[in-house]
Amino acid sequence: MATELIFIVQQVVNGLLLGSYYLLIALGLSIIFSLGGIVNLAHGAFYAIGAYLIVFLSDRIGYGFAFVASPILVAIVGMVIERLFFRRFYRADPTLSLLFTFALSMVIEQVLRMVFGSSPLPFSVPAFAHGMVIVGNFFYPVYRIGMLAVALLAVAGTWVLLNKTAFGKIVKAGINDPDMVRALGISLNPVMTAVCGLGIGLAGLSGVLLAPITGVQPAMGQEILTAAFVVVVIGGLGSFWGVVLAAVLVGVIRGLTSYFYPPASEASLYLLMLIILIVRPRGLLGERFERLE
Repeated sequence: MATELIFIVQQVVNGLLLGSYYLLIALGLSIIFSLGGIVNLAHGAFYAIGAYLIVFLSDRIGYGFAFVASPILVAIVGMVIERLFFRRFYRADPTLSLLFTFALSMVIEQVLRMVFGSSPLPFSVPAFAHGMVIVGNFFYPVYRIGMLAVALLAVAGTWVLLNKTAFGKIVKAGINDPDMVRALGISLNPVMTAVCGLGIGLAGLSGVLLAPITGVQPAMGQEILTAAFVVVVIGGLGSFWGVVLAAVLVGVIRGLTSYFYPPASEASLYLLMLIILIVRPRGLLGERFERLE
């Protein structure tokens, strides 16, 4: 009985870890959509770029510097793409942004194939993060605990930025009443650029964290994007804490399902979404918002 309880606790921790990197990607998706009205189907591709950058840079500047530089570089790429392309779609039919971001994801994936090849790249956990944390009969890899801690710090930092700073107040005002923000003489274009950098940088950070766990290959972004969208839908568009709650629920339920009935692990994700949408069509904590124009 005690052994089974330990296994269940391990699955819950695994679920929290799974939910943490879903959360990093889903938060970026939610913020970008809430302010700009763009459903970024290329978000998973930026996650893949982050993973490839950590592999490429680690051998050249060391893991520590690469860990910091990779998500920053992904964020810069995101801001450039926003300036060049995304802002063309703020006033356009949402279908056009869907088509563009889908095409962008395909282009990024093929570029990764051409530059790095189609085969998965080997990348292991850094030497300093080897080992296990042991508490009684419970043990868990050091690197995975570190991943969870970094993800929580990133989410906490994002919350502070959006809720305790002047920038965050402008973002929230832009989501709730963009016309009033413009009437006050505040341009939302640079704010949207920064928001895209933040959201896409979080996706890059998720790729950096997961590179040693899931492997690095060109299509890895497509594999996680669907789950991230499910988290956004369950949590509710425009709700920070809704996405956080949804990520925790999805992660823990999927972790427990994989222990008790592994064949239903993937299906549990979509069943949960179906149930939530039947009960609350706008998601757990969904808010109303106006698209940036």
